[in-house]
Amino acid sequence: MGLLNKIRSWTGNLKSLTYAKMMKGYIPVFTQFGDEIYASDIVQIAIRCIATEISKLNPQHIRTENDTGLQSVVNDSIHRLLKFGPNPLMSTSDFLEKIVYLREINKNAYIYPSYVKIPLGEGTYRREYTGLYPLNPLEVEYLEDTSGKLFIKFYFVNGYDYTLPYEDIIHWRKDFTANDFVGGDAQGKSDNKALIKLLETDDTAIQGIGKGIKSTMVIRGIQKINTLLDDEEQKKEREAFEQKINESQSGILAIDLKGDFTPIKIDPKFIDKDTIEFIAKRILANYGVSLAIFNGEFTEEEYQAFYEKTIEPQIISLGRVFSKVLFTKRELEVGNEIIFYNQGLMFMNTTNKINAADILTRLGTLTDNQVLAIFGYPPFEGGNVRKQSLNYINRDIADQYQLSKNKGKEKQNE
Repeated sequence: MGLLNKIRSWTGNLKSLTYAKMMKGYIPVFTQFGDEIYASDIVQIAIRCIATEISKLNPQHIRTENDTGLQSVVNDSIHRLLKFGPNPLMSTSDFLEKIVYLREINKNAYIYPSYVKIPLGEGTYRREYTGLYPLNPLEVEYLEDTSGKLFIKFYFVNGYDYTLPYEDIIHWRKDFTANDFVGGDAQGKSDNKALIKLLETDDTAIQGIGKGIKSTMVIRGIQKINTLLDDEEQKKEREAFEQKINESQSGILAIDLKGDFTPIKIDPKFIDKDTIEFIAKRILANYGVSLAIFNGEFTEEEYQAFYEKTIEPQIISLGRVFSKVLFTKRELEVGNEIIFYNQGLMFMNTTNKINAADILTRLGTLTDNQVLAIFGYPPFEGGNVRKQSLNYINRDIADQYQLSKNKGKEKQNE
């Protein structure tokens, strides 16, 4: 059974639903928009830069102990889906790239978590999750029943529509400002007017360069023949002229007194490099991608700026929207959450990796195997031990240690 058929079977009998009330009085019906901007190579590569970084994340279901703050990985259905593949058609990397694309293009990414109910007795149950599916609807409506419970109705390209409780949908928004329910502008659409103007300017510039190059390959000069020639004679004269051009190895063409060749100077004006870069930077600024990241010629500092400005906020928001839907209030209270771990120190150069590893191992923070992982080496048996420098001391006993040390010196002096 396909995903849409599954959703249809779970929809149930939903009657007496009305449009949800928005604070500004708009009707909450929203259509997806944005295919036009993805035709631009700059937009494609900018989104790819973000999607590639997000696809490297390692999502995990962890539980934090409230009293100690220690974290442990929970090996359940959620963890297995996030680690090995959220659905039969996608790996974890594919899944993350897909939802980044949907969010960047439509300002909204909808993810449906499928599950089965496992009875626990006394009318209670737990959810066993079976898949996480990115949705790409043409249109959505926000509805509510008589109790005020919120529902979302999806319309798909195949003509089907499905109504589901909003609380069961993972909704990852971008630019969630003017609208009460969705990302984008006040009408819930991707406001790409300014971006499209920049893309049109870029396209005009690229076309101008292409036309400029073609203009240098057309008429190069005029050959004047100082006699009246019929068609056959003109053909012979042209062939003789072309032969002289082809046979000339020095670039100097010798012609006789019957003909004159007047060169036409072609001097097309191309847009300068600074203007092209200015347009590209303005387009990339819409996605938080610098020109250095775009070109793949970034320094460690430039990558760090890109990470903190663009990637880190998405990592944090991803964990929060997944945790909000996948766990009950009680499960959240006892420390369950989804965290999308990044690649750690992998973006650093070798010198900085060595310095960071040195500091962290002295503090007893990293195991030997974790240090090896920083440099891309496999773990070894017995490597899960932490070593600490004796030059450091627990600050809670620092005074006691110092006093005992001073007393020892006093005894020696006696």
